[in-house]
Amino acid sequence: MEYTRIILKPVVTEKSTFIKESDNQVVFMVAPGANKIEIKRAVETAFKVKVENVRVVVRKADSKTKQGRVVGKVPGWKKAYVTLAKGDKIEFFEGV
Repeated sequence: MEYTRIILKPVVTEKSTFIKESDNQVVFMVAPGANKIEIKRAVETAFKVKVENVRVVVRKADSKTKQGRVVGKVPGWKKAYVTLAKGDKIEFFEGV
């Protein structure tokens, strides 16, 4: 797979911003079929940085209920916490 199909988008939340500043980790939403090795290569290729570690979290799809009735589905997704080498960093919003 090419890296544009593996890395879907960055996750920009309060928690991801905090770990970016404190632990030098970046969070991405990734393709459900991607493994840690593919994610590491995709980030190194796309952003020209050195990746030390990749952790993956999978959120399974679930049915949405309201007053006991199933009214829809919540999609599942995969999130990767990528630890960068010391001195490397990725800036999503520069100068904002």
